[in-house]
Amino acid sequence: MSDEIKKDQYSEDSIQALEGMEHVRMRPSMYIGDVGTRGLHHLVYEVIDNSIDEALAGHCDQIDVIINEDNSITTRDNGRGIPVGIHKKEGVSALEVVMTKIGAGGKFDKDSYKVSGGLHGVGVSCVNALSEHLKATVYREGKVWEQEYERGKSLYPVKVVGESNERGTVVTFRADPVIFTQTEIEYNYDTLASRLRELAFLNKGITITLLDKRHKTDEGEFDGETFYSEKGLTEFVQFLDGNREPLMRDVIAFEGEKNGVPVEVAMIYNTSYAENLHSYVNNINTHEGGTHLTGFRRGLTHTLKKYADSSGMTDKLKFDIAGDDFREGLTAIISVKVQEPQFEGQTKTKLGNREVSSSVSQAVSEMLTDYLEEHPDDAKIIVQKVILAAQARHAAQKAREMVQRKTVMSLGGLPGKLSDCSEEDPAKCEVFLVEGDSAGGTAKQGRDREFQAILPLRGKILNVEKAMQHKVFENEEIKNIFTALGVTIGTEEDSKALNLSKLRYHKVVIMCDADIDGSHIATLILTFFFRYMKELIENGHIYIATPPLYLIKKGAKKQYAWSDKERDEIVESMGGASIQRYKGLGEMNAEQLWDTTMNPEFRTLRKVQIDNGSEADRIFSMLMGDDVPPRREFIEKNAVYANIDA
Repeated sequence: MSDEIKKDQYSEDSIQALEGMEHVRMRPSMYIGDVGTRGLHHLVYEVIDNSIDEALAGHCDQIDVIINEDNSITTRDNGRGIPVGIHKKEGVSALEVVMTKIGAGGKFDKDSYKVSGGLHGVGVSCVNALSEHLKATVYREGKVWEQEYERGKSLYPVKVVGESNERGTVVTFRADPVIFTQTEIEYNYDTLASRLRELAFLNKGITITLLDKRHKTDEGEFDGETFYSEKGLTEFVQFLDGNREPLMRDVIAFEGEKNGVPVEVAMIYNTSYAENLHSYVNNINTHEGGTHLTGFRRGLTHTLKKYADSSGMTDKLKFDIAGDDFREGLTAIISVKVQEPQFEGQTKTKLGNREVSSSVSQAVSEMLTDYLEEHPDDAKIIVQKVILAAQARHAAQKAREMVQRKTVMSLGGLPGKLSDCSEEDPAKCEVFLVEGDSAGGTAKQGRDREFQAILPLRGKILNVEKAMQHKVFENEEIKNIFTALGVTIGTEEDSKALNLSKLRYHKVVIMCDADIDGSHIATLILTFFFRYMKELIENGHIYIATPPLYLIKKGAKKQYAWSDKERDEIVESMGGASIQRYKGLGEMNAEQLWDTTMNPEFRTLRKVQIDNGSEADRIFSMLMGDDVPPRREFIEKNAVYANIDA
């Protein structure tokens, strides 16, 4: 058989088994990140990635995802269907090999898939290992094939259960409660929807549907959405920037192959001061960046600087324009497809392939050069924005130096309002950012002085989404946060990089009132951390305290409740009891605050995580920006205090 014919075939011989899968159940976090909510949702992404790979290879254009009533998941695609013939080496159906052997899959055969996403072959067998039950149905060769599994082991050989002219693969799985003991096995619709929307933008022309059989609309239909993008990254950028004011009419976009690397880039400038770059490799969000992001920055800086200098607009500027200045108010998405990606970094999401850098740099250079020549008015607006950014950076540098002169190691010392702890090991220390002096006083009395510090914040801190950088660094409350934490901004390589080497507390806890104002203040603080100290979130240092909503008393008995449901259950168990609604931390005395919110033995802290960087960017810009209707819609959909504080 000729090589030409072999390459086009996807059969049982394309499947290669690498090793056994018992290790997955012993060390699940190595394969899916963790066994909490994030890992639970990751199972879904791994199954979908198989369907996306079929789409990338040109064999699939429809993917359906269903959240079933019992929180099991069903995925279906119209691809070629997983091969079902007998695998020569393993002696069983190739479907069984794919489902029960870790590292088995067509992704390792370059002739079957040019590129692939996910964990590169670990995917669906890993999901099988971590599911109490999984059923695979394959439509292929005019027949319907089926096999079921329990905790990764097949219950019977692959069998034919019917005939059909359809094609594709259907997988239904239920996550194993033995593995996911730390979390309730309940899928978050919005989390799945944001990832599926992202995949639709990154892979234009594919229709992806999400159906939630747990909820029905007012019309009696199941909740659901269909995601489809005709223009891909161009529409992705428009979606992300929907709440920002654009500086130009069109998105600048490029799609093509450079040095054998498929590159897609889309970008637009807006009136904000934030830089929002989102990079992907084979559909994986590389939030630590890598060589493709380096290439983008180099191509952008070089091309824009060359244009700005030749236009004469920078002649009167008395200082150099830095790389950061070219990216202020920029929203961009860089997506590359790499045959054998090498990932580095703390969470293995940083691309290391050197050859990709020049490919992206060339693509950006070509794209921008053409655009600037064809759109002289937009070009002028961009250069003016860059010059303003350079001037603001110059002013911000002075403000930042003032902040950094007052850090822990300098004569300025710690902020006067900070009640520090006695422990000197940062890993054992935590600081509570508390809303207002009154609550700060209560927290100060209630804390454990050995390892808990209190920093009261006066009123609502600056909305950094709308502020220029030098205004941020001049803000008193923000200066206090920087100084108390002991972190500095700016290195020789990157003027926006955060230096965490002298971080004084490994737990930074936002503690606000359990009402609308408290939620607003918490969101303002989170916006600041997301825009200026994202590394603190990424390294797991930011938490939100959860003070109780109610105190229920009957005689000498008292119990706290953190939700309306919990309140009702306690009232029912106690009989016609008195209920006190806590609206502010100041309504609790020091002992109550310690017992419910600060004592490590009994408190509940919520760790702040970024599950989807592009979605987080969009939501912060919506909540903190100027556009009111989408913010109102979001609050109406998500507010937990809507009835309580009306």
